[in-house]
Amino acid sequence: MVRPVVLVLFVAFTTSFGHPTVEQVRANDNRQPAGLVRNGVLSLHLEARFGSWHPDGDDAAGADVPAFAEVGRPLQIPGPLIRVVAGTRVSATVRNALPNDTLLVHGLYARDTATKEGAPLQLLPGEEREVEFRLSAPGTYYYWATTMRRPLHYRAHEDSQLSGAIVVDPTPASGQTSLARANAADRVFVIGIWADTNGAAMPHGRRRVLATINGRSWPHTERLSYTVGDSVHWRVINTSVDIHPMHLHGFYYRVDARGDEAVDTTYAEADRDRVVTDLMGIGQTLRLTWVPERDGNWAFHCHIPEHIEARGPLGMLASGDLTHSTNHALQNMGGLVIAVHVAPRRGEMSTADRAAPGRHRFRLVVEERPDAPGTEALRFALGDGGAALRRDSVGRLGPPIVVQVGEPVSINVVNHSPHPTSVHWHGIELESYFDGIGGFSGSPSRLAPVIAPSDSFEARFTPPRPGTFIYHSHVDEGRQQPAGLIGAIIVLGPGQRYDPATDLLAVITSPVDSLEESRAVFINGRRDAAPLTLRLGVPHRLRIINITTARPGLRVALRRDTSVVQWRPLARDGCELPKQRQVMKPAFQPLTIGETLDFEITPQLPGNLRLDAVALQGPVLGSLVLRVER
Repeated sequence: MVRPVVLVLFVAFTTSFGHPTVEQVRANDNRQPAGLVRNGVLSLHLEARFGSWHPDGDDAAGADVPAFAEVGRPLQIPGPLIRVVAGTRVSATVRNALPNDTLLVHGLYARDTATKEGAPLQLLPGEEREVEFRLSAPGTYYYWATTMRRPLHYRAHEDSQLSGAIVVDPTPASGQTSLARANAADRVFVIGIWADTNGAAMPHGRRRVLATINGRSWPHTERLSYTVGDSVHWRVINTSVDIHPMHLHGFYYRVDARGDEAVDTTYAEADRDRVVTDLMGIGQTLRLTWVPERDGNWAFHCHIPEHIEARGPLGMLASGDLTHSTNHALQNMGGLVIAVHVAPRRGEMSTADRAAPGRHRFRLVVEERPDAPGTEALRFALGDGGAALRRDSVGRLGPPIVVQVGEPVSINVVNHSPHPTSVHWHGIELESYFDGIGGFSGSPSRLAPVIAPSDSFEARFTPPRPGTFIYHSHVDEGRQQPAGLIGAIIVLGPGQRYDPATDLLAVITSPVDSLEESRAVFINGRRDAAPLTLRLGVPHRLRIINITTARPGLRVALRRDTSVVQWRPLARDGCELPKQRQVMKPAFQPLTIGETLDFEITPQLPGNLRLDAVALQGPVLGSLVLRVER
């Protein structure tokens, strides 16, 4: 069936004095399902046409890109949401209203146990096709298209926003006759990127990186509102050409399901990780749940600095210095960031800017290295109580902060450098005001400042659980973190004492030189880190942290010569793993940016072990020697 081409052209374009005007694309918040459902059949009419997209706000610069719409309705990025209950049959038409481009549409096929990924629809300019399929398997999926015949991993250019979510809800419970309750219970977020190329092909130096969530780039992304105690359910879909370690400030979230375009897997209760950071691969879907236990402002964002830094219009590299600011959140952040405001329970007062005075007091000084001043040569110096400041004089890593669970902590961050900064206590459950995003953390009546040169800020928290966490700069992260503004936080359990002989740290960071980072990483602040010593037959806890700026696909491996040895996983992101998962396994493990992993190692043979940091593509980027002695 072919609709009149004249109708399509009228919808796509109007004219003014003979000059074509492209319609404006709307950001789609994925709250309203497309089409019409009658008698178990969804009737849907989609078309792709050109529109003017304004991801940085309606008054900002726009770009003409192809986008999806329902026929007769405005264009949307991401495309119209397909959301039905399991068992619904979809009867759809798809029209290519792009005047010069052939369109390949993927993802419009059945989802059940018997079928696999369907063949894409190929539509010539002006062509329309009909397609029917049944959506039987509950889950989170998506459809996408390209005008350049590229696979999803390489769809980086103007057609990169031709994507839309597909959500299949379980059959409603008795008495529930619509999707209204399901739609109110969760939110759907589609990640997109318009870039020069994909991240794997060119990890550094891309001129354009426009990263969006539901068609907008921070600070124009949607602001979400919840109340303390709410159960928050999100579905996140990565249709971009990059991978993303997605980090939630202040809380753990539970990973309920992962999937892709064709398949979605819901995990058994014991296999649902509780994390603060989780890696989303290209084309992956994620369903998660979390409960806001404290009020205030919080952020959910990608942990790759390139994806959350302020850039020029439409993601282009900006000319001029964006590093000096008074409001980091609004002036220095961009891209893949969602803001969440959590209100106190009704009748309760806000605690966002309150915390118990710290009984354990630290002084954390930000300063320049005397041998190489500049943004690329910053460091942390740490004083515990009245003790003298400790510094890493060789590498680029702050001293570990060691505290006890349940102990109120006060850390006075003093900025002796000429650069504004702030410190985020990554993974720590704390009140919002002390979370570390200048101009954002806190409550509407009191926002935390950026720490200006010669100024200070007192952060307070009481860690509720033992584990391995991170402190790092949350200003100009792509330069300040590799410069040295990174360190580990070790929270000890009741009755535990810190023994560096058996409690070992391996912190993986980026070199300052981005060209060097393409070939290597630092471990414990150096490329040639000093070996660690282990005792034969003695259990050791190895805490591994990835806080690089551009290595989200990193793997870690513990080897003797060329053979991978065994270790026992204990915790992820400071959250202890269930006992049934604390079993010996080969020592080879993914470790994304912003993630911490704890393992137990009990050496049975003398000699050297080697902890390798391995790139996603395979080469070893850095190593740390572990000497086993009797």
